Amino acid sequence: MPAKMARGDYVISTDSSRLDVALIHETLSRSYWSPGIPKGVIERAISNSLCFGIYQGPDQVGFARVVTDNSTFAYLSDVFVLEEHRGNGLATWLVETIQSHEDLQGLRRFLLATRDAHPLYERLGFTMLANPDRMMEIVKSNAYGSAP
Repeated sequence: MPAKMARGDYVISTDSSRLDVALIHETLSRSYWSPGIPKGVIERAISNSLCFGIYQGPDQVGFARVVTDNSTFAYLSDVFVLEEHRGNGLATWLVETIQSHEDLQGLRRFLLATRDAHPLYERLGFTMLANPDRMMEIVKSNAYGSAP
């Protein structure tokens, strides 16, 4: 059953039927981390993730998704709040809501990647990698045909 949290005029919901995929695609395709991402990739990512939407009335104003096995690992991705709704603490509330979600308790590792939001995530308990020498990656910076 989808989770739902309210604060003032805003609601956070995990009901995937409420997600505005066109808005999510438009926003993510212009982001620094997924420029030019195809809509089909977004749709597939949403269907294979635990997704959180922020809504003001019927309008979606924010989003985040978590890739997880619901047991040991989670990766927080694609977090955004539309510019006209920033400054209201929505991103903090969104991440706090994600961290308290029942399926994400007792995890051994919760990761994310960010270029510019370190202070936000540090306030919420995220730290730099304790052992970066243990982590490896494959980066395809031009995966969607647009250089970062």
